[in-house]
Parts: sequence; C-alpha cells; structure tokens
Amino acid sequence: MQNFGKLCIASILTTLIMVFNVQAEPVNNISPKEKCRVCGMFVAKYQPWIAQIHISDHDVAMFDGVKDMMAYYFEPEKFGGTQQTKNSPIYVKDYYTQKWLDGRKAYYVTGSDIMGPMGHEFIPFDSTAAAENFFKDHQGKALLQFDEITLDLVTTMRSGMKMKGMKMHKDHDMKDHKMN
Repeated sequence: MQNFGKLCIASILTTLIMVFNVQAEPVNNISPKEKCRVCGMFVAKYQPWIAQIHISDHDVAMFDGVKDMMAYYFEPEKFGGTQQTKNSPIYVKDYYTQKWLDGRKAYYVTGSDIMGPMGHEFIPFDSTAAAENFFKDHQGKALLQFDEITLDLVTTMRSGMKMKGMKMHKDHDMKDHKMN
C-alpha cells in the first residue's frame, strides 16, 4: 500500500510537470503566414518587433510588437485566448541586440521618436543602461518594468492618444531629462 501511495504521488508530479512544462525557448523560425493574435498583421514581416507568449508546448501566440502582446496579456479572452497566459513565458527582442529576452525581466521605453509597426511601441531592452541610453537618444517619455505596464497604458498607446501622467520607475535617476 505504501508503494502504491508513492506511485500515485510520482504520477501526479509527472503530470503536473508535463502540464506546466511550457516551451522554454523562443520560436525563431516564424512562418510568413503567422498572424498577430491582436491586429491580424503578418508578424514575420516585422522581425525586430516580434513578441511571443508561450501558452503551451503547442500554442505560441505571436505578435507584431510588445504593445499588442500586452493587450493580449491583459485581456486574452477579447482576442480568443484564456487567462492562463498570465503565467506563461513571454519573449521580446532587445531593440539594439535583437536577442530574445524574458519579457518579464526586460526594461521598456515608451513615447520615444521610434515607431513600431503600428505606431508608438514599448521598446524592450535587457538592461537599464541600454534603456536609459535609448531614452536619452530618442526622447523617451517613460522607462518601465514589466509589472509597471498597465491595461490603461496599453489601451492609451493602442488608441494613439497622447500619453499623459506617465512616471519614471522609481529606481531610474534621469534628472537631466524633462518628463512630460
């Protein structure tokens, strides 16, 4: 009976690992037919801007930019997804190096003079130094970490409205730069 209990526990653990074992690496070979789940644009045309949410081993949601990825992240049901995306791995490309980053660990500049495929975009970087340099060079309005991005901000950016009241992350000291 004791062995049966251990076998049941091992079986349950194996099942849980399989359920939560989502693809750990970003997809590099993107089909030219792959469409953004939010706007419907063909994402392969916008390689520098592609973002991904790995919902399961067999379901990777592709986006033509971080802005649309965040729209899906906050409201997946609106775009045919499920709430399980909240804990899914997220990948974005560093603007300068074009290397894949964990989207939850990236630093994002908004309101810059660089436009993505659909206008203003969350521009991702792997370090605060790179983000701060970009911010200075391209008239950024805010530097944010993943958990500081809100649905309201995403909605504002997607609607093309002027971004008001955006604040710099408290750990970033950019006193020489005026914030709007």
